Amino acid sequence: MAFLNLKNMKINFVIIAFALFALGCSENKQEQIQHLDGYWEIVSVENENGVLKEFNISTTLDYISVENTLGKRTKVKPQLDGTFITSGNVEEFEIITEFPEQLALNYKTPYATWTEFIIEATKEKLVILNEEGKKYTYKRFIKFNFE
Repeated sequence: MAFLNLKNMKINFVIIAFALFALGCSENKQEQIQHLDGYWEIVSVENENGVLKEFNISTTLDYISVENTLGKRTKVKPQLDGTFITSGNVEEFEIITEFPEQLALNYKTPYATWTEFIIEATKEKLVILNEEGKKYTYKRFIKFNFE
């Protein structure tokens, strides 16, 4: 019985994801891909019920690098001298462009496999929807400059 509920949740998630992307995504996929590269600071997380958690300050960033259709994502901590300390954990993903008007990031680690959908990717903003229906909003991080 639990399997059926999980299956229904995934079907509902896919339907909701398609609806969101059809309504809100007008950007060219290639433009979105080129905007993924960089350091991203979490701004907020909205759960499937619309409950919003905002982050005023984050000491950890997501660093995303993309080459062609393959990418890597790792957690880093910015330092005052402009450098970053990495967690050492790298999650590799493949960019899937088969869905109309949206990009999907398929992750595969030794521990899990999952998919995230790009709702918006601009020079300044990144919005990702995960399989649990949580929407993550990021802003591009600007390195510290004390000069």
